[in-house]
Amino acid sequence: MFKSRAMKLSSPLHFVDKNLFGGAPMTAATAPQLKWIHVRRMARCRVSMESQSTWKWRLLIAYDGSKYSGWQLQPGTLTVQHMIEDALGKVTRCSREQLQLAASGRTDAGVHAWGQVAHFVTFHCFEDLEILHASLNGILPHDVRIREVSAVHPDFHARFSAQRKTYKYKAYVAPVMEPFQRSYAYHIRHQLNINAMQAAALYFVGEHDFSAFANASNDLSLRPPVREIVQFNVVATGPQLEFEVEGTGFLYRQVRNMVGLLIEVGKEVIPPSAVQSVLESQDRTKLARIARSAPPNGLYLMSVLYDESLLVPAAGAPKTSYGRWQQSTTCSRIEKGWAAATDIAAV
Repeated sequence: MFKSRAMKLSSPLHFVDKNLFGGAPMTAATAPQLKWIHVRRMARCRVSMESQSTWKWRLLIAYDGSKYSGWQLQPGTLTVQHMIEDALGKVTRCSREQLQLAASGRTDAGVHAWGQVAHFVTFHCFEDLEILHASLNGILPHDVRIREVSAVHPDFHARFSAQRKTYKYKAYVAPVMEPFQRSYAYHIRHQLNINAMQAAALYFVGEHDFSAFANASNDLSLRPPVREIVQFNVVATGPQLEFEVEGTGFLYRQVRNMVGLLIEVGKEVIPPSAVQSVLESQDRTKLARIARSAPPNGLYLMSVLYDESLLVPAAGAPKTSYGRWQQSTTCSRIEKGWAAATDIAAV
């Protein structure tokens, strides 16, 4: 499956066979203590079967969700998870089941991300993550980018280890929508009372039962409705309006439902205290009678916070990749041309 240039290697180093990727997982009984492989003839990888059987890797991902049916893999539709699993499979030759790709949370169709976090596992340790990083971005479409690749602690889990998440919702408040933002912000044609919205947002801060702000189709018995909002800011700069909310976790469509209610407060249709009334009701239908959920195109997953100890990888892991700068090269012909031009100018 893989061809590699011949190298002089001291025993017990060998090139790994295709079973590392396509067959049954290696075990200490079937593999040497230390093996080297090539990933698409670009990256060498190493695995110690005695010290660690699998390695876990963290991806920091940004994507334009306009044409995707959300993050989660769905049959017959285009999703971000599908694109990333496809790219990882091509680079590592691992199956979807072997990769075990998992994200910090699902984003709906049309929702964007700047700081989505996902993890995957391999049976080998990459020697150079910059090569893996460049390979993934070379395969992925331009509306999905891997911002960082790093090794993490074996106990790290992108979803279950998350402590806080920050979302941002963008709106454009003006009679006429700026065409360049039509896919990335909610167009609001009403004049809004920003002070009233800021006062209303404070009602969300703290620990509350957010049953009234969860989508009606969501099974709340599977996800506790009590969540904590750490901060909720509403900032207006000219026609640009941004809602930034940080919390310990969010229910399905909770952020878009909260923003939708705040917009009604801004229109002065309802008072800021309506937020407290809806929260205390724990009734989704009460919210539905006075406010609509804000559309998905204005929502962005900005960041996910984890315990720092889980971001510390095992010994021997490669350094984090933030991407590679392109290097300029100067050929002899350009140098001669520049020297000639300098001589002419001097005359």
